[in-house]
Amino acid sequence: MTDPADIRPARRAVADTLRTRLAVSFLGVALAAVALLAVLTVIFASDDVSTLVHNQRTELTNGIAGAAAAGWERRDRWAGADLSAALDLAADTGSEVRITDDVGRVVEISPGFASSAGRPQYQAPVFGDGRPVGEVTVRFTGERLSGADSALQSALIWAIVAAAGVAALLALLTGLAVARRLTRPVRHIISVTRAMGAGVRTARVGPVRAPEELRELATAFDQMADVLDRQEQLRRDLVADVAHELRTPVAILQAGHEALLDGLAEPTPAELVSLHDEVLRLARMVDELETLAAADAAALHLELRPCDLAEVASSAADGLASRFGAAGVQLERRLAPAVVMADEQRLRQVVTNLLTNALKFSPGGAPIAIDVGPAGPDAILRVSDHGVGIPAADLPRIFDRFWRGAQAAQTSGSGIGLAIAAELVRAHHGHLSASSQPGAGTQMTLTLPLVTAA
Repeated sequence: MTDPADIRPARRAVADTLRTRLAVSFLGVALAAVALLAVLTVIFASDDVSTLVHNQRTELTNGIAGAAAAGWERRDRWAGADLSAALDLAADTGSEVRITDDVGRVVEISPGFASSAGRPQYQAPVFGDGRPVGEVTVRFTGERLSGADSALQSALIWAIVAAAGVAALLALLTGLAVARRLTRPVRHIISVTRAMGAGVRTARVGPVRAPEELRELATAFDQMADVLDRQEQLRRDLVADVAHELRTPVAILQAGHEALLDGLAEPTPAELVSLHDEVLRLARMVDELETLAAADAAALHLELRPCDLAEVASSAADGLASRFGAAGVQLERRLAPAVVMADEQRLRQVVTNLLTNALKFSPGGAPIAIDVGPAGPDAILRVSDHGVGIPAADLPRIFDRFWRGAQAAQTSGSGIGLAIAAELVRAHHGHLSASSQPGAGTQMTLTLPLVTAA
C-alpha cells in the first residue's frame, strides 16, 4: 500500500504549479489592462496637452501683439515707439519675437529670432486706432512656457509608469492571495483522492471554504466515496452470505456421503432422498445467484414492449392458484388495465415473487389481495397480506441481498428473492417499496411508468 507521506511532495508540486499559474494569470491580465489604459491615456492626454499649450501660445502671442500696439499708440507711428514691454514679455516666456509694420518692414526683432528658425511659430496682427498697423511673429524656443508640452507629457508618462508598477504589484499580491484561496481546497481534495487511491477508504473531503463549484466538487467526491464504500461492504457481505448459505447443504452432503462410504449408514431411499434434497437446494441457490447476476445486468437484456400489467398479474396469480388452494388462502384480484413498457417474462417473475412472499408469511385463511391500476402518470401494483408483518427496524433492509429478518428465520429461502425483484424493477425504470405493521400485514407496492398514447 502506498504511504500517504510519499504523495505529499507531488501534491505540493501540483498545488504550487497551479498557484503560480493563477498568480501569473492575474498579473498578466492586470498588466494587459494597465498597458491598454496607459496607451489610451497617453494618446488622449497628449492631444489635450497639445491643445492646452497651443491655446497658451496663442494667448501669449496676442499679449505680445497687445504690448506692441500700446507702444505704437503712444507715438501714433513705429518710429521712436517704445517696444521694450513686448520684447521683455517674449524674453520672460522663453520666446523670440519679430515686429513688422503694415508693409512688412521689420520694426523690432529679438537677438535670437534668426537662429530659432524651425521652432513653433505663431503670428498675430497689431491694431492701432482700430486698424491693423503691423504684425508680430513669435517663435517658441523650447524653454519655459514653450517647453511645457514636452515636460507635461513626460510627467504624465512617468506617472502612468509608476501607476502601472503599483497596479502590477497589487495584481501580483491579489493573484497570490486568490490563488492560495483557490488552491488550498484543491490541494485538500487531491490529498484525499490520493489517500483513497492508496487504500484509505475512510478518507473524505468534508466541508471546505471555497467557491461554490469547488464545494460542489468536494460534496460530489464524498458522495462517490460513500457509494464506493457501500458497494465494497455489499461485496464483502455477499461473499460472506454466499459462503454461509452454502455451508449448511455442503456440510450435510459431506457428512451423508462420508457415512455411506464408512458403512455407518445404509443407502436407503430415505437417505438418498435427503441427499438429493440438499443437492436440489444447492442447485436452487446457484439458479438464484445466476438470476441475481442477470438482474444486475437486466437493463442490457430486457425485451421491452407494451404489455398490460393487469394481464401479467392475472397470469402470475393463475400460476400460483394451486399453492394458494393448498394453503387455504383466498387471493382477491382487483385488476384494472394499465399498459407499461416491460419485459413480460421478467415482470411476471417479479409479481410471482411478491405473491409467493405474501403466501409464505400469511397465516392460514387470511386473504391476500392484488390490486392493479393507473395512478396519474404511473401504473401501480399492490400485493397486500394480513400476515406477521415486518418490524420497523428490518423494513429498510428487506431488499438487501441474502438478508433475512427474524420473521423469515423459520421459513425456507435464501434471502435473494426480493433483491432480484428490486433489481428487475429498477431495470424497468420503476420502483419497489414496502410498508408494514407487525402483526397487521405487509403491503408491497410496484410502480412503473404508464405508456402514454402517441
